[in-house]
This record gives sequence, structure tokens and C-alpha cells, in this order.
Amino acid sequence: MEIFDLSFLHVDFLDILDILCVAFIIYYIYNLIRGTIAVNIMIGLVILYVVFRVVKQAEMSLLSNILGGFINVGFLAIVIVFQQEIRRFLVHIGKNATQQKNSRWWFYLFGKKDVERDNLARIKPIIDACKSMQKSRTGALIVFAKFFDEQSFQNSGELINSRISKRLLESIFQKYSPLHDGAVVISNNKIKSASCILPLTENDKLPPQFGLRHRAGIGISEMSDAVALIISEETGEISFAKQGRVKMNVSYEELEKLINKDF
Repeated sequence: MEIFDLSFLHVDFLDILDILCVAFIIYYIYNLIRGTIAVNIMIGLVILYVVFRVVKQAEMSLLSNILGGFINVGFLAIVIVFQQEIRRFLVHIGKNATQQKNSRWWFYLFGKKDVERDNLARIKPIIDACKSMQKSRTGALIVFAKFFDEQSFQNSGELINSRISKRLLESIFQKYSPLHDGAVVISNNKIKSASCILPLTENDKLPPQFGLRHRAGIGISEMSDAVALIISEETGEISFAKQGRVKMNVSYEELEKLINKDF
């Protein structure tokens, strides 16, 4: 005698693949918005939808019509509210796929050890500059952009397009330098621009000691695939921002690994 009749369930390979694809997309989107203000917006939208279903079942016509107006334009509202996250999602799918393909060919042609040694050689001037600026309590904001968006960075700063140098980074962030206010953008193994104005994060749960540098570094990591290195002028502490989340009090060994991973 069967207790549960499961004959209505017809699951084949394509159904399982469909479920796995949807689960992967949800997980990927969650990683993009985790720790950002987008999470609060998503929770608000879910609550709004639940309230709409409740008032509709309760036959509260006036309130259900008002909430129904929001629900009917739900897709358009989601596109508008989450335009930064959607942009970052598409950037990850498109441009990162191309970069990974190129990196894979480089890896196969020249080998892992040569690639790692080349990366460390490019990173060393940055680490050395950070050590010097941390010791002298020089505030700094360095953005690592996998793809240099001229519209986002060049228009708000000074174009440099120079090789990465410890002395150049130190001179840019030196207190009396005309370029020290703003961010340095590094992309394609070059210092592309300096004194760039970045969008500030709207996250209201950040520690109170975070100033404009930290908020700008977190902000650019929220709206793009770039990562940011921040040196506090008050404490000399090094922080690292990625996808809207910030890692504080980063050691030099940690910093080297983080930059090597995203550079």
C-alpha cells in the first residue's frame, strides 16, 4: 500500500539541469549583492510582495490595487533599482570570460611559475609603496580595474598612463601633491589615471571611522568589478574592498595574495 502517491512527479535530466542552472544564478547573484545595500532593497521587495498576497487574499481591494500597481511593473522596477548590480553581473559574464580565456592561453603557453613570477614582479612596487605610505601615515586609495572604463575614470581625473612605480605612487599621494585627493586607477599593468572621483557607497552599516576614501573604495567595488586598496591617513591601517565588502587590517602577505588574485 502506497502512503504517498508520487506518480505525478516526472523528473528527467533536463529538469535537474534546469534546477541546477537556476540555483547557480541565484547563488551568483547573492554573492554579488551580499553585504551591500542591495540586500536590504531585495528584502523590502519580498516583504512588499508578501503583503500584497496577504491583502489580496483578505479582499482589501483598495490596498491590493495600490500594491498591485507596484507588482505589475515589478520587472521594470527591478531593472531600475538594481541597475548597478545587473551591470556588474553582465560585466562578469562577458568581459571576465574573455579575460579568463586569454589568461588560460597565457598559462598553457608559458606555465604557472612564469605567470606567478611575472605577477609578483608587477605587484612588488605597489606593496613597497604601501609599506612606505603606511609608515608615514599617508592616506591612499588605489583601484584595480580589470577593464579601464575611460568614461568612468578618465573624465574625473588626470590621465597618466605610466608604468607602475613605487616612487610615482608615493609622489601622487604625498600630502601636498595636487593629485593626492582622489583615487589612482591601475589597469592593464599601468597607472592609468590619478585624482579620480569615485561614487560613494550608500551602505549605512559601515564602521564610523570610515571616511571618504573608504566609502569611495567600497562604492566603486559595488558598481563595478574593480577592487580597491585603502590606506587610512589616521591609523595607517590597510583595507581591501571587493564587491561592496571590505576586509580591514590587511597584512602585507594577505595584500599580496589579494592583489595577485584580482590583478
